[in-house]
Amino acid sequence: MQNNLVIVESPAKAKTIEKFLGKGYKVLSSYGHIRDLKQKAFSIDVKDHFKPIYEIPEEKKKLVDELKEEAEKADMVWLASDEDREGEAISWHLFEVLHLDPEKTRRIVFHEITKTAILKAIEHPRHINIDLVNAQQARRVLDRIVGFELSPVLWRKIKPALSAGRVQSVAVRLIVEREREINAFVSEVSYKVVAVFRDEKGANVRATLGRRFKTKEEAHEFLEKCKNATFRIEDITTRPVKKSPAPPFTTSTLQQEAARKLGYTVAQTMMIAQRLYESGLITYMRTDSVNLSELALTTSRDTILNLMGERYVHTRQYATKTKGAQEAHEAIRPTYMSNETIEGTSQEVHLYELIWKRTLASQMADAELEKTTATISISGCSDEFQAVGEVVTFDGFLKVYKESFDDETEQEDKVGLPKMEVGQVLQREEISAVQRFSQAPARYTEASLVRKLEELGIGRPSTYAPTISTIQQRGYVEKGNKEGVKREYALLKLTGKEIEETVQTEMSGSEKSKLIPTDVGCVVNDFLMQYFPKIMDYN
Repeated sequence: MQNNLVIVESPAKAKTIEKFLGKGYKVLSSYGHIRDLKQKAFSIDVKDHFKPIYEIPEEKKKLVDELKEEAEKADMVWLASDEDREGEAISWHLFEVLHLDPEKTRRIVFHEITKTAILKAIEHPRHINIDLVNAQQARRVLDRIVGFELSPVLWRKIKPALSAGRVQSVAVRLIVEREREINAFVSEVSYKVVAVFRDEKGANVRATLGRRFKTKEEAHEFLEKCKNATFRIEDITTRPVKKSPAPPFTTSTLQQEAARKLGYTVAQTMMIAQRLYESGLITYMRTDSVNLSELALTTSRDTILNLMGERYVHTRQYATKTKGAQEAHEAIRPTYMSNETIEGTSQEVHLYELIWKRTLASQMADAELEKTTATISISGCSDEFQAVGEVVTFDGFLKVYKESFDDETEQEDKVGLPKMEVGQVLQREEISAVQRFSQAPARYTEASLVRKLEELGIGRPSTYAPTISTIQQRGYVEKGNKEGVKREYALLKLTGKEIEETVQTEMSGSEKSKLIPTDVGCVVNDFLMQYFPKIMDYN
């Protein structure tokens, strides 16, 4: 019986994998990296082509000795760390530190922990990809140069214990700039006109005027015109509308949806996803690809057929739009599409359910809607009201999943309109002109910051969560709630022949769990922007 040693990154994963491999295989964990740049020193020989100087930290020495001993006994060593650059580098460090024999060493990768995936990986081993390792080393070296050279400048010029970083400082810049946009924002006032009409059957029709008025006087003048006007349906258009499902999850879209739907922080989402991955329930959770494997497409199809029938099936393969995405990976999906739910903590159950629904929906038919727009003319006036109604004629993927968005405040649920005909006269119930204020840009939430970083191509799937944690720990950014302020607004209402004018109050600008820069964050940002603009450049 051959003696095989498999080395993975985490002990939880080791347990799951040992179960699948059986006799002749021993699975051990390296607990992440086994060596890194020296902690206290600069550790880069700039003169010798930026050569990194590595050391094994004290707390890892005993582990390294154990791994060495096991590797010497083994006939074959399988390096099975994660399939991203970081994982490739971990395999390379193990290879170097344990002095492994290239003849007796194999590198394997899999992006889901299932028996099939692992046995397949063992059938198709490869060598360590030195290009990926060098990519990781280059990034590590850049981070060290920026952090190590800049942080002491901040200590001397601003205050001790501050830090600068290649990605974190740019993330702080985004938040500081957004805060300043908000502070400099001057709200514009307009009057939005909404009418409620009644048809002869007594059904109500809600319609909005096609334009807004700049002043109260203009709004008043318009309502005066409406006092004796006749309202007639000029035009009705009905057109079919299709809605397509969102692609399966990537790291960043999972972080965003889990924040909006489940209220999880970015770090929380990653922690729960890591547990699901290591238990073999979902595929690898650090990815920027929306690809699904052939197997996933087939099993999704079968699941939809079983649960909902042929009409709901629509197999699609999505293409990634993110800059520099690694297409070889797969999107985040359940390892077995037939498992609708799982056993686990309530957080794990909820996150799994979200991933399952999103994956399934991505392979389902478009939703079909019928959108009706009625144009209502006003006698003696060129303005027109518009009434819009939407009816779902076939629910398609909406049966399973509806994507949420950050700015959902204004969306009213559209319903169908009563049956109407061109030329029909409507009775006016009431017309109101409401004073409205343009909104300042919203502060970032953790999720919307991730989306912005990804849009700008800053950081990688593996760095979003740590970056957001770091800038909060360093005290550059705080997560906080902003109390709303009471604001008065004018309301003009025409009922019967009278225009009634009242002043109402509303709460405006209350925000929950938003990222707000601290004074220190602003000072550090301005200092770096002034003296190190290249490092702070978004590109």
